[in-house]
Amino acid sequence: MQGVDLDAETRRVWRDGKEIKLSNKEFDLLHALISRAGEIVSRDELMRDVWQTNFWTSAKTIDVHLGWVRKKLGDDTRRPTLITTIRGRGLRFEVTPPAYATSPPSRARA
Repeated sequence: MQGVDLDAETRRVWRDGKEIKLSNKEFDLLHALISRAGEIVSRDELMRDVWQTNFWTSAKTIDVHLGWVRKKLGDDTRRPTLITTIRGRGLRFEVTPPAYATSPPSRARA
């Protein structure tokens, strides 16, 4: 999907054929999202599935790890096309790039 391949058995990830080294938590976060590609995964679900906890250790835990994953995969953190944030709902691994990724940037009119 979008050039990202993940092998859960060997815990390896590739982007456009190039292997990407991820920490255990980064891999678990990406796996939790890509295994439900196209679906919104709540932050509560991610804390339970990736960090095996029902309480928040830090409000920024997911955001920090997500930033590292996006950077390693070459995804733009300001306008991500792989993993998008759905405000108030959670995160989604996009099956196809969002519409804004394929449209030209808007130009300011004089």
